[in-house]
Amino acid sequence: MQLNPAFTLKQIAGFIQAEFIGDQDFLISGLNEIHMVQRGDLTFVDHPKYYNKALNSNATTIIINKKVDCPEGKALLFHDDPFAAYVSLVKRFSPFEPAHSMISTLAAIGEGTVIQPGAFIGNHVTIGTNCIIHANVSIYDHTVIGNNVIIHSGSVIGGDAYYFQRKPEGYRKLESCGRVVIEDNVEIGACCCIDRGVSGDTVISSGTKTDNHIQVGHDTFIGRNCLIGSHAAIAGVTRIEDDVILWGRVAINKDIVIGKGAVILALSGVDKSLEGGKAYYGVPAIEARKAWKELACLRKLPEIIEKLK
Repeated sequence: MQLNPAFTLKQIAGFIQAEFIGDQDFLISGLNEIHMVQRGDLTFVDHPKYYNKALNSNATTIIINKKVDCPEGKALLFHDDPFAAYVSLVKRFSPFEPAHSMISTLAAIGEGTVIQPGAFIGNHVTIGTNCIIHANVSIYDHTVIGNNVIIHSGSVIGGDAYYFQRKPEGYRKLESCGRVVIEDNVEIGACCCIDRGVSGDTVISSGTKTDNHIQVGHDTFIGRNCLIGSHAAIAGVTRIEDDVILWGRVAINKDIVIGKGAVILALSGVDKSLEGGKAYYGVPAIEARKAWKELACLRKLPEIIEKLK
C-alpha cells in the first residue's frame, strides 16, 4: 500500500510508540509485507528466522523486535510486537469504511456497464466500460475492474487475505490493505472468490477466463489469456504466466511460478514451480507422459505379483 503523502520516520515511530535508528526525517512511502516490498516501504519482522531476509530486502524501514545494527541507507523501528505495530499502521492508513448503499456513491462505473439487481459495489471501486456484473456479486472496496469484464452471480471480489499469525492465545489477523485488479476482457464464473493482496495487488490479466467455484489467494498474479477450470484452488503469492490452462480441481501451493503455456490436468496438485510449455498431471504434479507411464506400471503390479507366487 502506497502512502500519499509519505510520512517521516519520527511520525511513524510516534504512531506505534517505538524507538528508532535513522534520520528522523527519513521518508516512508509505503506499507508492505515481506513478499511485496520495494524501496521506500516499511515492513516488519518478529522471528529470528526471517531477520536477515527483512533486513536485506528492498524495504528501507523495518519494524523489528531485536536491537541490531541498521543496514546502510535504511531505518529501524524497535518494538516488542512488530506484528501488532504493523497492523495498527494498516488500520490507521486503510481503515474499514462501512457501506451505506448497495452501490457506493464513491464508486466509478463506466459507460455501458450493467449492474444487475442485488450486486454490491463497495467504496472507491472502479469499473470500466461495457461490463456485466451479475446479481449477488460482491465487489469489495478499492477493487479495479477494466473494460468488457463479465462477473457471474455469487462471486466475491476483494475479500481479505487468508493470513493469520498463530499465538498461544489464538490466531491474529494480518489486516489486508491491498487490492484486486481485473484487466480487460476477463470473465469470472459463478461463485468464485478472488482475495485482495495483503498489501499489494492480486491481478487477473486481460483475456483470462475462469469457470465456477475457483479460489485465488492474496497477491497472486495470473497472466493473459489463461483458462482456469472449476474448483481450482490457487494459494497466495503465486505467479501464473500467460496462456496457462488449469483444468478442474487443480490445487496450487503458495509461492509457486507456473511457466507460460503450461497445462495442468484435472485433479493435480502442484507443490513446486513448473516450466512452461509442458503438460503436467498427478499429486505432486509431474510431466504428464511420465505420470501416465507410472500409472501403467502400477496397473501391472497385481499381474507381476501373481506370476511371482
